[in-house]
Amino acid sequence: MTLTPKFLLPILALGACGALQAAAPMVHTQAPGFYRLQVGAAEVTALSDGTVTLPLDQLLTDTTPQQLEHLLARAHLAPKVETSINAFLVNTGTHLVLVDTGAGALFGDAGGRLQAAIRAAGYRAEDIDAVLVTHIHGDHSGGLAAGGKMLFPNAVIHVNRQEAEFWLDPANKPRAAESQRPNFDEAARQFAPYIAAGKLRKFAGDSELLPGLYAQNAIGHTPGHTVYRLKSGGKELQFWGDLLHVKDVQFAVPGVTIRFDIDSPAAARQRKAAFADAAKRGYLVAAAHIPFPGIGYVLADGKAYDWLPVPYTAGPKP
Repeated sequence: MTLTPKFLLPILALGACGALQAAAPMVHTQAPGFYRLQVGAAEVTALSDGTVTLPLDQLLTDTTPQQLEHLLARAHLAPKVETSINAFLVNTGTHLVLVDTGAGALFGDAGGRLQAAIRAAGYRAEDIDAVLVTHIHGDHSGGLAAGGKMLFPNAVIHVNRQEAEFWLDPANKPRAAESQRPNFDEAARQFAPYIAAGKLRKFAGDSELLPGLYAQNAIGHTPGHTVYRLKSGGKELQFWGDLLHVKDVQFAVPGVTIRFDIDSPAAARQRKAAFADAAKRGYLVAAAHIPFPGIGYVLADGKAYDWLPVPYTAGPKP
């Protein structure tokens, strides 16, 4: 029998404790997601509402299975892709403005984290005085209300007139594609408390909604899909909504569309024009479904494009 020297016992005991500590359970969750940067004199905070997994091989159109498989494999992705749901908060110094509201409870456990992200970023939903909706799809306007109550009680909701008149008019539901019809009921629930409170503002076409914040028509994905432009201190950032859904496919082949489009050819034209303009002029872009935080630059790459995410920063300096 071999005896262990007494001087080794404390070391062995420490080793045993270390082994126990290494066996601690994994956490499997992320922190509430926010990311902050400065655009001129304005502070922009990207907010994560979570992610949703999409079967891209069933949703993307104007492509082939072979092309899609190649593009996804090149990015180390499978046909089912975990897709970010991003919203953006703009503090202009005089207004606190939210661009899109995430999905709310629409996707169950996926999405619905916007309120926690707002609090983690140092704000309250009550602080927001304007919400700009790029378009009325559930993953962009589904976080407006819950249980018939406004989640942003002090905010005016801005939306394109054509967009509102299409989705908020039940007479349009029977004429819409079957896959689009559930969106009418969801839209009615989300907007009802704001309409009742007189807090819905419809705008027409390109216009300045608030100082430094402009609406720009980008119709195609939906009847009134809108890009919002922030201009401050000689800098510009554009909030693209659903001008694109899958960066690893659509930057390489901008003509690829998605079944959620109301008018796929128009959506593809808008995307191609936006890519070309962003690459030429070099402004920042914020996109709802590019991996969080979804902010970066578009680069021309021959007949295709590439995405350059903003570099990490510890945050705006006071």
